[in-house]
Amino acid sequence: MNRKHINRRDFLKTIGVGSVITTAAIYGCNTKESNGDVPIGKMTYRTNRNSGDKVSILGYGCMRLPTKPKIHEDDDDVIDQDMVNKLTDYAITHGVNYFDTSPRYCQGKSEEAVGIALKKHPRNKFLVATKLSNFIDDDEAPATREASMEMYHDSFKKLQVDHLDYYLLHAIGRSIEDYQKRFINNGMLDFLIEERKGGRIRNLGFSFHGNPQVFDYALSMHNKVHWDFVQIQLNYFDWEHASKDDVNANYLYGQLKKYNIQSVIMEPLRGGRLAKIEFHLFEKLKQMRPDDSAAAWAFRYAGSYPDVLTVLSGMTYMENLQENIKTYSPLHPVTDKEKSALNDIVDGISKFPYISCTGCKYCMPCPYGLDIPGIFAQYNKCLDEGNYPTNIQDKEYRKARRAFLLGLDRAVPRQRQPQNCVNCGACLPKCPQHIEIPTEMEKIDQFTNKLKLQSTEL
Repeated sequence: MNRKHINRRDFLKTIGVGSVITTAAIYGCNTKESNGDVPIGKMTYRTNRNSGDKVSILGYGCMRLPTKPKIHEDDDDVIDQDMVNKLTDYAITHGVNYFDTSPRYCQGKSEEAVGIALKKHPRNKFLVATKLSNFIDDDEAPATREASMEMYHDSFKKLQVDHLDYYLLHAIGRSIEDYQKRFINNGMLDFLIEERKGGRIRNLGFSFHGNPQVFDYALSMHNKVHWDFVQIQLNYFDWEHASKDDVNANYLYGQLKKYNIQSVIMEPLRGGRLAKIEFHLFEKLKQMRPDDSAAAWAFRYAGSYPDVLTVLSGMTYMENLQENIKTYSPLHPVTDKEKSALNDIVDGISKFPYISCTGCKYCMPCPYGLDIPGIFAQYNKCLDEGNYPTNIQDKEYRKARRAFLLGLDRAVPRQRQPQNCVNCGACLPKCPQHIEIPTEMEKIDQFTNKLKLQSTEL
């Protein structure tokens, strides 16, 4: 078979599987909790050059904690505290010691849940990171000194700690004006520097999304602030091919290296996209390391850079946690040959119009009830599975059309679908990926309507 000329759908039909081969599908990722070959005592650690901390290369991201099943569709998420406790215990037992949260995560419930889970462990067994998430949304109250101070002190109470190991200015990058309002004009950055001197903060840094001018501006303050670390988005796709308003990771990492600042890595899977690679693209990697999943390749890549302190993963399920522990116990850095193979994958997946939503839910709730992350997740899933019908002459068009329309209806209730977007723009300043959400909603709505109208032509 000549794969250079076969089209995507025909290839998938030939091999007899869906276009996306997930971690579980290819490598039998255990969906149960019994995974006896998860090593203990072999976790890779990096040393914080400022504080001397031994930090696990695998960091636990607490933005998507497990939740209990909803009774009604419109019910708020309820965190499954028993499962959070179980995952936390398992992580610490297997060498994970870095836990990253925020007052904004899990609709404001993450810090408290993390605090409960960590409380029964000795304080020297974990490093906790949280953030000053004083975003300016509909009003400017969150960025006032009073509101910011309240948020800062609440983090101690919810996490049940007397000091914060890592504290971040959360998601800088919207604009220099926004950065100044949130951290400079209200005196919060000066206050946090003093808190670090007093020992209530051990390491001070920031996380970045967006405008590189803001990144450079924050770094220019290094002589005054002495940033201990910076959190950036890094994965093998975004290393040189960041899309839209994202910044290439090689620039961010390179600038930090110039200042001798270590990196904390977020989005190693690019919102889950790099955990699901089309079979014909992934085949070469499978030949090189038959037992590694697509996710394992992405995590190995992110951890291979020597100035990376830890790589965050939002491990909602036990099997995710187990696989990532195995990947980093110990870490085997990617070789130059393997990096070349990963670049080939980047070329392949760049051809499809994915929406770079990471499912963070900062845009929620929508004033008009849309399930924004749910819509984008279903749209990307259709791309992944080859159910993106564009040519009515395609013999598989009818099947793909049905899969797209039914899939959207099953995943997202009608009243929460794109047609209900009124372009109010309330979501735009909240999105750390700077997605033009109303524009994308209009595109999906128009595409959906086109498919519905074409039913008469079939």
